[in-house]
Amino acid sequence: MIVPVILSGGSGTRLWPLSRKLYPKQFLSLVNETTLFQDTIMRLPAETSDPVIICNEEHRFIVSEQLRQIKSGNKGIILEPVGKNTAPAIALAAISLLNEGEDPTLLILSADHLIDGNEKFREAIEIASKVSEKGKIVTFGIHPNKPETGFGYIEVNNSKKSQYYNIVSFTEKPNFEIAKKYLASGVHYWNSGIFMFKASVYLRELEKYEPEIYAICKKSFTKRYNDLDFIRLDNKEFYKCPDKSIDYAIMEKTKTGVVVPFNGNWSDIGSWQALWESKSKDSNNNFSEGDVILNEVSNSYVYSPNRLVSVNDLSDLIVIDTQDALLVSSMKNSQNIKTIVQKLKSENRSESDNHQKVYRPWGYYNLIDHGKGFQVKRIFVNSGAKLSLQRHEKRSEHWVIVKGVARVTCGEKVFQLKENESTYIPKGEIHRLENIKKTPLEVIEVQTGTYLGEDDITRLEDDYLRN
Repeated sequence: MIVPVILSGGSGTRLWPLSRKLYPKQFLSLVNETTLFQDTIMRLPAETSDPVIICNEEHRFIVSEQLRQIKSGNKGIILEPVGKNTAPAIALAAISLLNEGEDPTLLILSADHLIDGNEKFREAIEIASKVSEKGKIVTFGIHPNKPETGFGYIEVNNSKKSQYYNIVSFTEKPNFEIAKKYLASGVHYWNSGIFMFKASVYLRELEKYEPEIYAICKKSFTKRYNDLDFIRLDNKEFYKCPDKSIDYAIMEKTKTGVVVPFNGNWSDIGSWQALWESKSKDSNNNFSEGDVILNEVSNSYVYSPNRLVSVNDLSDLIVIDTQDALLVSSMKNSQNIKTIVQKLKSENRSESDNHQKVYRPWGYYNLIDHGKGFQVKRIFVNSGAKLSLQRHEKRSEHWVIVKGVARVTCGEKVFQLKENESTYIPKGEIHRLENIKKTPLEVIEVQTGTYLGEDDITRLEDDYLRN
């Protein structure tokens, strides 16, 4: 049996400002109507089982909702309290499946890759499955079509034509001159980050080369517990785990590693340039989306869904306009955008983590306006959903019902509010907002107080078991 393992913990900083820590690129619809995460699951061959999902606990309700939207089951959603890279994440999946008495072949996939040509992908999976049954650790190699400096490379011994090749060496993101040599060599592949192997083989190699990672992951999983549909680890133990990729932990050391070539179109969508390359473009080689006017512009990506953006007499440009942030970058250096995100984080700016539209398990809210001592939100509550029973120590709230019918708890009172009706929630008062109808509930919330941060919430009851 082949069990897909979907690694969904990335933060996608190089696609900021669309991709942010709390809603990263794998959960965005960047290429079509579905998200990259959903596409990863939907392209799986029919003979594979439901996937195991590894994700950050902050993304758990996004994962659950996006699985529901495509009617996909799962063999477990394992929550990482903190990202420790791919080697520990894969170990958790392998341990969880062996714990069920299985030793399946694992198909390791990143949730944020773009793959065209499903037939070639399935052919590569079929070959890799047979090779992994021989005890090999298989990685999929992509034939390079340009001297790309943003990918790792794998050198193979392909002196004899075969369906798979032994690994000679790995190189992490070479400079342009070396990348040109690799392109011409005929013995180098891009490192796709797609793997296949038996669960027991992976754990055997991990215990051999990274015993600390192996021991911590096993101990952390042993002390796991279920939280709704999610598997929670022993967080205190998992925090001790070294941060290492599968490449550094195993692939560069193991004697069992091989490469199966994949000849389809593949991209890790690791930059705005990579996304631009995946798009259909106009006669001037531009891709634009939203309210955009271009004049004498070429080789550019311009995105503005919220307001008019016009660009004149420029080329090789990235322009991404969101509700709270505008990015302007050269095309060739678009991978360096992660440096901007690092600066935002160092200044504790919310734009590194949140959009103005913030998703919650009960729905979402939009931040409309804010200033000293006040904040205005537009809240959307799904049918039948309710916020936690909570209180705030430093702010008061005023709710105005725009659409739908709300059930409001305020102290010992429970009452309904209809459209154009409002209520006041004093500071420190226990309260809750519920949608009791089949249609969405829309509320304008005005917050006032000395501190308006999201961490000023004390939850007394919560359907989603949040702290």
